Amino acid sequence: MTPPPPPPRGRGRRQDEELEDVLRRRRRRRGAGKGRRKRRTTLLFVAVLVVVLAIIASSVGAVAKFRSDCSLEDLKPVQIGQNSFVYAANGSLLGAIPAERNRQPVALWRVSPWMRKATVAIEDHRFYEHGGVDYEGIARAAWKDLRAGQVVQGGSTITQQLVRNLYISKERTLSRKIKEACLAIKLSRARSKDWILGQYMNQVYYGNHAYGIEAASQTYFSKRARFLTLSQAALLAGLPQAPSVYDPLHRPATALARRDQVLRAMRDYGGITEAQYQTAVAQRDLRLRPGRLYTQIREPYFFSYVRDELIAEYGANTVRSGGLKVFTTINPRLQIAARKAIRDTLYLRNDPAAAVVSINPANGAIRAMTAVTPGKYGNQFNLVAQARRQPGSTFKTFVLTAAINEGMNPDTTYYTSAPFHYQPDPYTPAWDVQTYDHSYSGSISVHSATLASDNTVYAQLTLDVTPEKVAEMAHRLGVQSHLDVVPAMGLGADAISPLEEASAYATLAAGGVYSKPMAIRKVILANGREDTDAGWGQPKRSRVISDGVAYEVTKILEDNVLEGTGVGAYFGRPTAGKTGTTDNHADAWFSGYVPQLETTVWVGYPQGEIPMENVHGISVAGGTFPATIWKLFMEQALVNAPALSWQSPRDPMEWRPFTQGQYGSSLRPTTTYYYSPPPPPATTTGGNPAPPPPPPPAATGRTITTAPPAPPPPAEPPPPPAPPPPPPPPGPGN
Repeated sequence: MTPPPPPPRGRGRRQDEELEDVLRRRRRRRGAGKGRRKRRTTLLFVAVLVVVLAIIASSVGAVAKFRSDCSLEDLKPVQIGQNSFVYAANGSLLGAIPAERNRQPVALWRVSPWMRKATVAIEDHRFYEHGGVDYEGIARAAWKDLRAGQVVQGGSTITQQLVRNLYISKERTLSRKIKEACLAIKLSRARSKDWILGQYMNQVYYGNHAYGIEAASQTYFSKRARFLTLSQAALLAGLPQAPSVYDPLHRPATALARRDQVLRAMRDYGGITEAQYQTAVAQRDLRLRPGRLYTQIREPYFFSYVRDELIAEYGANTVRSGGLKVFTTINPRLQIAARKAIRDTLYLRNDPAAAVVSINPANGAIRAMTAVTPGKYGNQFNLVAQARRQPGSTFKTFVLTAAINEGMNPDTTYYTSAPFHYQPDPYTPAWDVQTYDHSYSGSISVHSATLASDNTVYAQLTLDVTPEKVAEMAHRLGVQSHLDVVPAMGLGADAISPLEEASAYATLAAGGVYSKPMAIRKVILANGREDTDAGWGQPKRSRVISDGVAYEVTKILEDNVLEGTGVGAYFGRPTAGKTGTTDNHADAWFSGYVPQLETTVWVGYPQGEIPMENVHGISVAGGTFPATIWKLFMEQALVNAPALSWQSPRDPMEWRPFTQGQYGSSLRPTTTYYYSPPPPPATTTGGNPAPPPPPPPAATGRTITTAPPAPPPPAEPPPPPAPPPPPPPPGPGN
């Protein structure tokens, strides 16, 4: 046999190099595959080890009882028709949570294939691979939680969620979690994957009273579930994790971000192609078409908050039909007082809405939570817990708390009050800050600047404290929403809910002890037994700042009610509070407290940030209608309560040197600068305008210019005189 001819000169070496490259790539792939298999083996080993240790830790009798309890024969869904009832703190009936009326079960084949793919991708992407419990997912979640130091990822499968929602409550003990896993495994063996997925999508809660995918499709898009598009299916699949947070009807931007997250999961796990992903994610309009099929369902205003807490604990089916008796912390007398305070102040049909939330600082119990939208009935969107709006100057309290916590003495720390220009580099957009009424006070203490609600001083103070520490303090006190860490946050640029702000101010009222807001005192199950496992009615408290820091902040806010922007809220007893107004008058706030009760009032239009520049003839600021509503409510809420003073701190403040940036004035100067806008330019006889006056001096360093010794007007207007209101029209509001 004739040997092959030798390769041409120079070509053999190239072929050898190409062959060597191929072999190297194969070795790398082989090594990567071994690495993946090794990691998967490790994860499985960890998961098995956890289960084995749990079993070893149990006694022989407990194991035997567990095996007998884990039986599919006892796996019976809660029967439809036994409603759950909600009661006020005094035992009076608030109303019933309706059962079944907004749920239409459908067969899985009548559900859009996009919906099935989206649900599996975001909830349990290995649904068709595991046997009911995803050990690899549990181990991966446990590892991520361990590395993060907190729970960042769950490990429950769709099958486990179905077992929890339909058959057993959401409980925290190890034995009950093991029972849930056991039932999920047995259910997975007894039923097909499609049956489990169909049952799950027919039971899960999608928000706005929609239980099940058919109700959700009708509620948000006025169509049958079988006709859902890819984008619509991704939107709905993202709702069950947090229906109130991702509510597309009232929080479209958050819902859109969640929809995109579901689309990415579908692409990453092979549910859709890259081209389909790009087409769907490019559609920025949610194209909602809210249906009227379930509009006959009416629930009291407070239910949206209580219901979400119940569903998170027991699952949607038990809440709807489990025969629960739910006793809340709401005081009916305070609810009536809050509604009356709003209606006596904002009584015209075109007036903005107002929301009131009141918290007991001692334990976090929500004593009042209500809102009134003039001219509208049965508003089911919770303006207190779900709406997030810019808090304006009420956020300055968190800046002040962070600064005092750093050791700053607010009486001896001075800043220059003047138009403030901030641009750290030429590539960053400039930030220009002015006061509410364009009056300035020259060098002024932080204490006095708080009473004047001086934006220019607090812009500088935020930069010196650093926005990071301000955000950390806000979260410590009780704000749960994500905060954009930017200089403008100190002036209230981030959106938060009235409930979050009330919780944070209640922490100050409690001397620096945070209490998680509590709406439910106890729950009686259908068998007549009180559920003591869920922790209802047990305050969850922790100290987040010293009582010395809280005391110093409180004393300044008390002065603010006596002689600052909050004078309209004073009602004859020790009171601390702060006003807040956004630049365009779209939101107005007053948050304040006495030792035994905190209350936050928000005024604005629910449908959007609409300027309130002509309400009863005035522009709405925090010191006007919000302060008036607050005062009227607190007078009634505390009519029989003693007037308490602030307790002296056990850990009083020890002032430390406070590092100021280039904006602070360490000493008070002898002169004061008042800036007023220049008059309009004069005209000559020839009709040509005269040269404009020179601009005001820049507010940098300690450069101060003398001016007439007239006191500056307050930063926010005082409340208008209160003429006797006409009787409100019959039946307005919620």
